[in-house]
Amino acid sequence: MTLDTKTILKALSAVEDPDLHKNIVELDFVQNLKIEGTKVSFDLRLTTPTCPIRDQFKDQCIAIIKSLGATEVQVTFTAKENGYKSQVGASPQNSYLGGVTHVVGVASGKGGVGKSTVTANLAMALSLSGAKVGILDADIYGPSMGLMFNIQKAPEIFDDNTIAPVEGIGGISIVSMCLFQDSDKATIWRGPMVSQMIQHFLHHVRWGDLDYLLIDFPPGTGDIQLTLTQNAPLSGAVVVTTPQEVALADCKKGIAMFNNVGVPVIGVVENMSYFLCNHCNTPHYIFKGKGGESIAEKYGVALIGKIPLESDIAEGADKGLPQVLSNPNSTSSKAFLEAAAEMVRTLSVFQYEGEKVLKTYQYNFQDLPLEN
Repeated sequence: MTLDTKTILKALSAVEDPDLHKNIVELDFVQNLKIEGTKVSFDLRLTTPTCPIRDQFKDQCIAIIKSLGATEVQVTFTAKENGYKSQVGASPQNSYLGGVTHVVGVASGKGGVGKSTVTANLAMALSLSGAKVGILDADIYGPSMGLMFNIQKAPEIFDDNTIAPVEGIGGISIVSMCLFQDSDKATIWRGPMVSQMIQHFLHHVRWGDLDYLLIDFPPGTGDIQLTLTQNAPLSGAVVVTTPQEVALADCKKGIAMFNNVGVPVIGVVENMSYFLCNHCNTPHYIFKGKGGESIAEKYGVALIGKIPLESDIAEGADKGLPQVLSNPNSTSSKAFLEAAAEMVRTLSVFQYEGEKVLKTYQYNFQDLPLEN
């Protein structure tokens, strides 16, 4: 069989993206196809550089093209430069967020559910998958990312008052209020001062080129959270809860907040789902009820992770080592990795659907039907 572009593209249309439910040719993933005798090369442009099934795509493509008679197939991964961002947050022209593909909020309706632990481990999971990741610790009153990544130095501040994030373990770029002050001192600020600092952290930090910037929201649904949703071009949000009824009640408020401001909810992470005994390796359900499952079902969002309570999670955090890095084979680490992969897949869907809507509604003002 003679190798030609039409034949190869027709054959590759058998490879389907399981999240977008379309084949890779229809999605325009196949780019720069070159044929030199029996040698074939092309770029596979994915919605994200950390696509969890990219190797599966690659293996399928190579097998299909070799079945057509090719002796050598070279597949190079690329990714779209810009991710989908909700139309809520608007960045000023001088913002340094331009190089960030996806900005993701990690929030909770109340404190004490382990939101910062979830943020740190999701970030580490993304970094281990090859992504460039940053964390903005937006909890001005109770910052913790400096401790979680064992950072002992302050960020560099330039003459123009911009900030260089500190690189933590795993190459993760981090900015947190705790890096600027004595850890024993409290931040005693009124709301307007906090909102101003949040905007400074968002737009005047030299984040550089990042695939994902995770914003660790402070607990609650008040003024600071509103400032973040209005000023950050969020691609989506992850809401963290525990199975307790009081946490679930506040989790509902968190989901409702994002729904009200037009930020899509990626999913719910249920932390401390059960206690995993070190001796018998048996799960013990401390809190009764379905917890995150009932929330996800009621609001039509996905439950992307159920994280067990393991003693070494807290021990690692105290040492500045996220669980995903310190104990990669633990049950909780696997749950964090699965949650991060689900987050990536969902963001790809958001991006595709957002682009589809924008392409559908590309009208000029004079073309719009206006009533007399």
